[in-house]
Amino acid sequence: MRFVLAIVSFVAAALLIGLGIAQRTVFAEPDTVTAATNITSSAPVTVLSGSALNAFPRNQSVELSGADENFSAYGRTDDVVAWVGDASYNNVTYDAKTRSLVSTLVKGDADEVPSPVDSDLWLASYANEGSFTINVPEDISLLIVTDGVKPAPADLSVTWPVDNSTPWANTLVVAGGVLLLIGLLLLLWAIAHIRRSRGPRRKSPQKMPKLPRQPRIKQITSKRRELESNAKGRRSARIAIVPAVLVTALALGGCSSDALTGGTPATEASPSATAADAVAKAALEVNPVITERQAERIIKKVSEVSAAADAALDPELAKTRLSGPALELRAANYAARKVDPAVRPVDVIPAGPVTLTLPQQSDSWPRVAFAVIDDATKDAAGNKLAPVSVMLVQADPRSNYTAQYVMRLQPGAVVPPTAPASIGASRLFEDSKLLTIAPDVIAPDYADILMNDTASPSNELFEAEGDSVRVNYGAADKAARKAPFVGTSTLEFSNAPASGPVVALSTIDSGAIVTVNVNEVETVRILQAGAVAKATPEVKAITGKAESTKGLSATYGYQMLFFVPSVEEGGKIVLLGYTRGLVAASELP
Repeated sequence: MRFVLAIVSFVAAALLIGLGIAQRTVFAEPDTVTAATNITSSAPVTVLSGSALNAFPRNQSVELSGADENFSAYGRTDDVVAWVGDASYNNVTYDAKTRSLVSTLVKGDADEVPSPVDSDLWLASYANEGSFTINVPEDISLLIVTDGVKPAPADLSVTWPVDNSTPWANTLVVAGGVLLLIGLLLLLWAIAHIRRSRGPRRKSPQKMPKLPRQPRIKQITSKRRELESNAKGRRSARIAIVPAVLVTALALGGCSSDALTGGTPATEASPSATAADAVAKAALEVNPVITERQAERIIKKVSEVSAAADAALDPELAKTRLSGPALELRAANYAARKVDPAVRPVDVIPAGPVTLTLPQQSDSWPRVAFAVIDDATKDAAGNKLAPVSVMLVQADPRSNYTAQYVMRLQPGAVVPPTAPASIGASRLFEDSKLLTIAPDVIAPDYADILMNDTASPSNELFEAEGDSVRVNYGAADKAARKAPFVGTSTLEFSNAPASGPVVALSTIDSGAIVTVNVNEVETVRILQAGAVAKATPEVKAITGKAESTKGLSATYGYQMLFFVPSVEEGGKIVLLGYTRGLVAASELP
């Protein structure tokens, strides 16, 4: 028997060790999976869907061929499709049955697209790279083109690393080794037993027959009593078991009575709670329009382009990264500096670091994003300048973000707490009733304060302390500037329509960061013949007149950043930052 057990152990050990080694060699799976397709259509764009990229977990290695040049970029699927627009494109998905990529032509009205290079939509891009590795979630898609006119690269493949580890291989080999050791021990035991059994054996002496035992006399009464007592015990046990079973059944029945009778649970989600959860979930499903990394890249491009435009005094170059009030200010400044280089240039837009990013939550266009940039430069006194805030706007999917507002924060200004960039903020309507005043009346109300100061009906709505605009350009400053104009001419102040849109992004405390544009017109009118109006250097450079017998008009634009509290929190509106400059000038007719 010992030999049999040893042989069984040896056989089992051989099987386990062989199976463990086979898992590492013969039965080993490949460590990568590759899916490919050959695209035969002439569409200029190929979109590799996020579901195809995530057919297998872990990194995705993409290989392209079949074109002399290529450009690839990935971004949110909705953004990629929006950028493609009405152009024809190849939609590439993954077929799990054939384990290959499948290309489907989505026919559009256009057969070409503009160059996607340097678009702000992309999270990352690759130019003329035949292979690259990415790791993106399922809501990210890959866009592939040549130059936007020629057909997209024909050959496309994706390779994923797969887990081909064999965790049982080591276990099987170790188990086989243990059985091998057990088999050896059994074999040695069997051999030792055989050796001990080979010595002489003596026969045992013959045993005498045993005497018969006398029968014992047993009393019947005791047996009967024992039987009666046993019977009583069993009977009593049966009687005791019945109530216990009944109590248990009733207890269980009581616990599950609602389920058995079809009753409803004691607690249910109220309709209002369900609706609130649905609204909250829907809000979370709307992605912020840009990430922090995108914001840093966009700000850097805006800074580089604006610096180049400032140096070349080129408004057309500035237009590629500036718009609205920010562009108006620079265009007027460029025009003045071309005539008179002594005119003070506008403040530069720093490249970073970006200390605050607040993107809008949106899946449509136009889109906005607010950012605060630290400025390392110093003023003439050697003091560090306050940070610069910008409001970025993207008009449509194929346009880049432009800085529509560029405002330097006031000294000591504190931007209220905002949501992280990964969540973003909702953009409020211009006539929103959630704030102490609607965003679209902030500009006219504040313009009235600059004209009338405390006499303005809106004065109590705005915080006066720390407001440097009131001090520098308010009613007191206007009165002081009017004083010299007596008899021969007059200086008048008025407001003009502004081009800048109102942008309001929510803060954590339900308030809003609001940017507005105010245009203020200064008009010098001649009342007496022979009198002249003298122009400032900027007005002179733009109008070409150092003085005028007709009068002069100059428009100054204010780009302003406010914090507006919510109706629930209450409080006054606080000016956080501003930029003021000449945007237009002319001689009166």
